[in-house]
Amino acid sequence: MTSREKILAAVKQNQPESVPMPDIAFLTGEPVEATEKFVTTLTTIGGRVYRVGSYDEIAAIVKQNYTGGQRIITLIPELAEITTEVFAPQPAAHHLQDVELAVLKAHFGVAENGAVWVTEELLGHRALPFITQHLAVVVNAADIVPTMHQAYARNIDLSYGYGAFIAGPSKTADIEQSLVIGAHGSRSMTVFLMG
Repeated sequence: MTSREKILAAVKQNQPESVPMPDIAFLTGEPVEATEKFVTTLTTIGGRVYRVGSYDEIAAIVKQNYTGGQRIITLIPELAEITTEVFAPQPAAHHLQDVELAVLKAHFGVAENGAVWVTEELLGHRALPFITQHLAVVVNAADIVPTMHQAYARNIDLSYGYGAFIAGPSKTADIEQSLVIGAHGSRSMTVFLMG
């Protein structure tokens, strides 16, 4: 018997007893609390949340925080007034290099980690949410799910070529324990919670 076979035999002999799968009820959260948890989680990781009732409110907030001369892109028709240009989906990635603010829609948000789920159909270009300096996302409050388990269950039958969960501004402290904001993506993330 080889060393490998001895190790595998020992592992097989020392397996724990089988137990039934746990009831997954503990993996689900209360939908009523999901929105509040989402807001708390996202703000804790450095994001910002505005509760809004209309796209006009979003436009007013953007105009208040971003002055002329800054490149703003959105694919949301209701926010066309805030854009600095007509954005054609799937431009070359280098065309996006100087975008100050990208305003996108999300399919839904996840309360437990403050993430939003976006797919290629909402992005225009898969690099956009990561290359922009600042990211703003519009998500319906009714579309906040409590846990990632529910998020995956919601996506199980969907067909898409690219999708990403995005949570908060990009940050890392890997190099010499110095915090760097925007190292791998946007420097800020704002969520406009509709409804």
